[in-house]
Amino acid sequence: METGNVIILDIVKLNSEGAGLARYNNFVVFVNNACPGDRIKCKVIKVKKNYASGEILEIINPSEYRTEPKCKLQKVCGGCTLQHISYEKQIEYKKTIVEDTLYSILGEKLDVRSPLCSGENYGYRCKIQYPVRSKKESDRLLAGYFKPGTHELLNIKYCPIHPQICDEIIEFIKTEASRFGVGGYNELDNSGILRHIVLRYSNYNHRILVVLVLNLSTGLPENIKKLALNIYAKFDVIKGVAVNFNNKKTNVILGENTQLTAGQDYIEENLLNVVFKVGADTFFQVNPACANLMFNFIKDYISKNFTLPLLLDAYAGIAAFGITLAPLCKKAVSVELNPNSVKNAISTAKEYNINNIDIISSDSLEYMKQSKDVFDITILDPPRKGCGEEVLNNVLRITKSTIIYVSCSPKSLAQDLKFLLKKGCSVKFIQPFDMFPNTSHVENVVIIKINK
Repeated sequence: METGNVIILDIVKLNSEGAGLARYNNFVVFVNNACPGDRIKCKVIKVKKNYASGEILEIINPSEYRTEPKCKLQKVCGGCTLQHISYEKQIEYKKTIVEDTLYSILGEKLDVRSPLCSGENYGYRCKIQYPVRSKKESDRLLAGYFKPGTHELLNIKYCPIHPQICDEIIEFIKTEASRFGVGGYNELDNSGILRHIVLRYSNYNHRILVVLVLNLSTGLPENIKKLALNIYAKFDVIKGVAVNFNNKKTNVILGENTQLTAGQDYIEENLLNVVFKVGADTFFQVNPACANLMFNFIKDYISKNFTLPLLLDAYAGIAAFGITLAPLCKKAVSVELNPNSVKNAISTAKEYNINNIDIISSDSLEYMKQSKDVFDITILDPPRKGCGEEVLNNVLRITKSTIIYVSCSPKSLAQDLKFLLKKGCSVKFIQPFDMFPNTSHVENVVIIKINK
């Protein structure tokens, strides 16, 4: 097989990134925007040692599960890689993706349940982070997502997976920024001032926090201040406008310093009838409706299987698990490094008179190393890269019964489960949640028993 070859393929399944998988003379070929059941004419665009990549030239026979995407940019955006597949089939495929990823690393089959979903498949994404660039030979700004595998920005005016008002606000910001002479960021020479537009949308009361990420270390230029005030005045739904300073050459979106320019520096979101404050740099699930489903599932599991447990909530963020689960516990301990998240968590616990929770400002690993407590349950909700062996060894040392592991990455989850299984733990089951409809991503809750 060579680059440029035109071949006929039958798509049999999806890989973990949502690309269609086919075999040609026993050689694996991945094709974006393909659907299992499709027969396609395909052009080979890349050949590696163990696989090839191709692009669709013609759909000869479409799959019965193929549907028309709501977004006209779906094929080139790379965000909603499953939007061309019926939602019922997406759920089936996500279960398979989790099963296949875990089996490829663990070499054994685990009990993976069918994903649970909220029913809100569009308009669900409540955190939008658009990189900003200046259009060549023009003052016009572009904002959107990068095309897959590139840093070529796709200017997006309409995205069906976030609330429509967010599109209107972003378009207004782009127009006003150009009017005030605010240029977009150029990553080649680290020039230009506006790097990202970040919106935090509240599914609870439909208010919005706008964050303008600037290519500056400090100091608020007058034109940025005027821009921020105009944004705040234009839309009643905007609760606040802030600027964040980040002049480092990095893929990290937010810098460490955020300054409020108008209104309030947080929105509010409801989880299990507790209203949390969500700031610019606060971790919170992007799909609050599905998050409520997941939190309720974990709460129900604990209430049915434990009586007044001692609970550790590691990587706690705004202590959402600790605060919502504390009424079931003898005591909850939430550990978080981000000082703004800790501040908001303490405020929420006081507001709801939750007295049996300790909210600790610390790195989770450092806390575990020093802890003399032994917990009945440890909840782990780590970053996408997972926990790693040092963290897990300490979790096993201070936990006597159960680990509840929340993960958005089946691959890093599998690596951590591999280590825990070697240490004698057993996986009761894995419950996926469709936190990210129309994409290949899936959230998983794993119930792990510690066998000492």
